Amino acid sequence: MKTVVFIEKNPVTGKLRDVSIELSAKAHSLVAPYRGEVVGAFVGDRLPDDSDLLFDYGLNRLLYVNRPEFKHLHSIAYKNVIEAMIKNEDPDIVLFGATHMGRDVAPLISSSLATGLTADCTQLHIDDYKGNGKLLYQVRPAFGGNILATIITPGHRPMMATVREGVMRLPEKNTPNPVDTEDFTMEFDKSWIKSEFLNVVPKARKVNFKSSNIIVAGGAGVGGKENFQLLYQLADALGGEVGASRAAVDFGFADKDRQIGQTGAVVRPKLYIACGISGSIQHRAGMAESNKIIAINTDPDAPIFGIAHLGIVEDLKTVIPMMVKYLKEEG
Repeated sequence: MKTVVFIEKNPVTGKLRDVSIELSAKAHSLVAPYRGEVVGAFVGDRLPDDSDLLFDYGLNRLLYVNRPEFKHLHSIAYKNVIEAMIKNEDPDIVLFGATHMGRDVAPLISSSLATGLTADCTQLHIDDYKGNGKLLYQVRPAFGGNILATIITPGHRPMMATVREGVMRLPEKNTPNPVDTEDFTMEFDKSWIKSEFLNVVPKARKVNFKSSNIIVAGGAGVGGKENFQLLYQLADALGGEVGASRAAVDFGFADKDRQIGQTGAVVRPKLYIACGISGSIQHRAGMAESNKIIAINTDPDAPIFGIAHLGIVEDLKTVIPMMVKYLKEEG
């Protein structure tokens, strides 16, 4: 089976987006048992500075189109070039990162190719389908995160999916493949460029979960923005960061940058303390692979206790001050 992975560059650093490396590694694990091939497809003004890293994680070939016009995203132009790459390779599977660019371009391509597209997948695997060959099983939360839906595309090719950054765990480097890059040549039509761009200054993120080994996260059960200060006190005592569920963000208890879950960040800290979080499928998709999970909740039947290594059935306003006091005394 052949898989094409859309490769993106961070416009600030000039290096690969993490999701491109993660999808290259995932694609390799999917098709390696079938002696399949993983092909990268990059469109931009120049290749990422560290593009050779992709071959350490299983990429077999990297097709690229470098043009100064592609310094910024032009939806129609990107769509036409990537679609031409896909038609040239005739893959079984095409994977995109669920980035601004991927979410923009992938639906245009799937519509043009008259095939299906599953957005924001949390799991991907290949299996038989009623004895009629191998299909990509695309798993994602549905109905507000209340269930996990498995989606297949039995009658059309390629099978397409988007995956958010951090969802696919990056493995140890595979046996490195030789670096094989190819300048993809095709006729370029300037009429594809429909817009001009102003100079855009990226907004600095307030939160960097990747560097945090400890995360103290709060949900709707925290009860209010003022109670979130308890979480900041605990995170400060532990040397960690503060996160939030979507419900807490929707209620205005925390900023959007702190959201963890299917529609927020995906984290894997050494310690995750869930305070007043019920534990919906949507939230668990963003933190279930944490090394150790402690749950504090007054509801003994909260789903979060099903994945917690340690559960505390108590009011967080009682528990957290006790934890902070102990840490300060011991510290």
